[in-house]
Amino acid sequence: MSWDCGLKYLFSLPPVLQQAGVCALRAPDDLVQRLAKDGYRFLQNQNYRLPDRSAQAQGESIVRVCLKERGQDVLVLQRVPSDPVSPQTAGVKDEDGDKRYVVVSGTPQKILEHLLSDLRLDEHQGATESKEAETLLDDFLLTYLVFMSTSDLCQALLGHYCTKRCRGKEEGKEALYRKRKVLHLVSQWSMLYKDFLQEEENIKLFMKTLYRYVLEDVYEFPALEKDLKEFQKLLRRRHTVDDYSPHQKNKALYQQLSLKENCVSLRGSPVESKEVMCHVYVSSDSYLSVRVKPAVVAQELLHIVSQRMDRSEDDMMLVAQTYSGEKRVLQPHDSIYSESLEAPGRLIACRRDLSEILPPLTECPELGQKPVRLLGINTWDVSVALTNFDWNLFNSIHEQELIFYTFSRQASSGHTVALEFLLQRCNEVQQWVMSEVLLCPSLSKRVQLLKKFIKIAAHCKAQRNLNSSFAIIMGLNTAAVSRLNQTWEKVPGKFKKLFSELELLTDPSMNHKAYRDAFKKTKPPKIPFMPLLLKDITFIHEGNKTFHDSLVNFEKLHMIADTVRLIRHCQTDQTGNELSPCDSPEVRSSVHYLHIIDNQQTLFELSHRLEPRV
Repeated sequence: MSWDCGLKYLFSLPPVLQQAGVCALRAPDDLVQRLAKDGYRFLQNQNYRLPDRSAQAQGESIVRVCLKERGQDVLVLQRVPSDPVSPQTAGVKDEDGDKRYVVVSGTPQKILEHLLSDLRLDEHQGATESKEAETLLDDFLLTYLVFMSTSDLCQALLGHYCTKRCRGKEEGKEALYRKRKVLHLVSQWSMLYKDFLQEEENIKLFMKTLYRYVLEDVYEFPALEKDLKEFQKLLRRRHTVDDYSPHQKNKALYQQLSLKENCVSLRGSPVESKEVMCHVYVSSDSYLSVRVKPAVVAQELLHIVSQRMDRSEDDMMLVAQTYSGEKRVLQPHDSIYSESLEAPGRLIACRRDLSEILPPLTECPELGQKPVRLLGINTWDVSVALTNFDWNLFNSIHEQELIFYTFSRQASSGHTVALEFLLQRCNEVQQWVMSEVLLCPSLSKRVQLLKKFIKIAAHCKAQRNLNSSFAIIMGLNTAAVSRLNQTWEKVPGKFKKLFSELELLTDPSMNHKAYRDAFKKTKPPKIPFMPLLLKDITFIHEGNKTFHDSLVNFEKLHMIADTVRLIRHCQTDQTGNELSPCDSPEVRSSVHYLHIIDNQQTLFELSHRLEPRV
């Protein structure tokens, strides 16, 4: 084993290095003599390129410590000032009280070992004493799937829980402390991932095994009883330690232990608790986006479509078209979704007499007679409905979904459902704005619609829903709508001014500075513009390597975790910020059931029909 350092001496080392047999040295002479005696090498290494930090600007030296095992680097740490503004710092303070070590890179096992050695649990509360160490823990838990499997993490945690490293008088105390650290990490892991862990069999087996170990250890370490109670709550068990003596509880609780009873059951049945976004094509170039329960049947869905499209339900039927082109007429009580929430294919609302889909909107003679429902609805009510709809989607997003979405471009096994729904919703609101304007043949009504959407966008911004506000502004700025010069000329000046102010937020110059400044000033809870947040994470991901010479680039993962934590900040719910929704069926229908044209050619044809090119 050898150590490479970028300076002439070390001030102090974090516990993971001290446990590896490295001494804290204070002077260069002492350093050389001690290392020579122990057979260690202390080299000046110029191979590392250190990032620019504030400490360098202030002329302070930066210590970078590299741990080698069998001639290979396994952990690289860097000492930095402890800065409450920069949550990356995590480790152990030196004697001056203001220095900490951060993980630069390392193997998964060594990063976990350093993490556990850095945790400083409060004797009474069980929580970490250091916010910086808690941030390191959060970084690791948010991103560990990038560099190690859940099964590997489970095995490593069991190994750390059971390992006996100490001898003599301190063995009991140190062993207890280490076990409590592992339990604290598992508790944080479970709270952070929630239903992401519930389905995996190896997690259930891990929880069962760890619970058995804790039960066996309580007799030797009575101080673990409090931790056992918390672990029982985690597993949603009915019994507590107080119900049994140490001998009784081991036997009674162990006999009742089963995977089925003790898995982390935090997710209800998907069919009962979730909602899905359903697309029903009402013409060859447009569909109705409907939010429904997965248990919806064909008759219920057809009723929604007929009401939204102002058609008689008796004259319509629902058809499922498979990807191979085969069509199947759905009977009234047929379920739309399977247990896995898969649709039977493309859903089409057809005329019962023709059994064919309705013609393209550009060929519909009744287009001019269709009423513009949105004009009769209060703009504040519409914006509240939009915000509540978006908030339900946004609040169900887990931070891990952004990690899965960024690192896994292929199918993510359902891990990004809520995130994909919100992104889809953002696109659909933009298309809905375009569709509503371009389906309105009356010039005066189109002017009213523009005013309506500008006010709705302003209300959404006031309600801290930047996702829908952005989508509406972008919909009004698309070429098919912005080219309607005759319509825009008749929009009153005060609305044009308001629209210009809202447009500034969408200005991409200086890396969207206008939006970022406004967003920082907005208090939570708030809904960010999700495409831009994903762009930031993707920029970090693609601009930095995930591995350096087989070592995990933990600096990159910290930057990603720090960006992802923005979701947690935005989802912070504060009392007194709730928006009372309007129970009007018209308002609910206008927001929950969006008629969307998804064909660009149709959009431009409608635009040129309304205002032909001169």
